Amino acid sequence: MIRVLVVDDHPIVRQGLVSVLGDEEDLEVVGEARSGREAIALTPRLQPDVVLLDLEMPDVDGVEAIPLLLAARPGVEVLVFTAYDTDERVLGAVRAGARGYLLKGASANEIAQGIRTVHGGGSYLEPRVASKLLAEVTSPHRRAPALSDREREVLRLVAEGLPTKQIALSLSISERTVKFHVNSIFHKLGADNRAQAVALAAQRGLL
Repeated sequence: MIRVLVVDDHPIVRQGLVSVLGDEEDLEVVGEARSGREAIALTPRLQPDVVLLDLEMPDVDGVEAIPLLLAARPGVEVLVFTAYDTDERVLGAVRAGARGYLLKGASANEIAQGIRTVHGGGSYLEPRVASKLLAEVTSPHRRAPALSDREREVLRLVAEGLPTKQIALSLSISERTVKFHVNSIFHKLGADNRAQAVALAAQRGLL
């Protein structure tokens, strides 16, 4: 039996998913969460095998939540289920650790198969999403990934010299999330520390 945690801020969507998944003999919905923060808190207790995750939610954004969910329960897999297929969202989710990406409108069979596939260690991507990833990987003009809006906010506060705790308070996010963003900024800019990140960002016109 595959244990599933459904995460979406719309009650009707959650109810629909619970109903659809309830018809599958090998799937068990062990809980529901209406926000990223709630999902992160529930994951260690409910021990899901797969988190079916929306990206656009209050408090912790879906992309931000992915690495925190993976850390909350080693071995859990994340399958994104969202209405958004922009390059930034798709690439951000996959880079953060999602194993699958489904768009709302997918059939009940596709959702169930996606859950089974990521639980088995595979990747499950809708054709449109797979095309975006393929274009990114094969582009001869591939550039360093752009910073997300939240990463730019964090970078601006880092440049002002604020410590992690103050950045977390300013943006109403956890210190753990701030550290995740800072590490992501380091990776994208090729920096080893905050000072270097600020210098590189200034050179590239990101500040």
